[in-house]
Amino acid sequence: MPTYVYETIPKVSGEKPYRFEVKQSIKDEALTIHPETGEAVFRVITGGIGFVGSSSATLSSGSSGGSCGSGCGCH
Repeated sequence: MPTYVYETIPKVSGEKPYRFEVKQSIKDEALTIHPETGEAVFRVITGGIGFVGSSSATLSSGSSGGSCGSGCGCH
């Protein structure tokens, strides 16, 4: 089951948001409120493992027919 990162949406100007993680099924809808505090939240989009250390040259010059060419299965 994937772990998703969420961030709170501050109600007051200057208030700092905070991030937390939730394990959810890929079929579950994204949360809109924090499950414990009721604060408004949004899902944060983060990079995947297939992109760590990749450059645009690596991404465009793969020989496996995929987008990165490293055989990671990201295509």
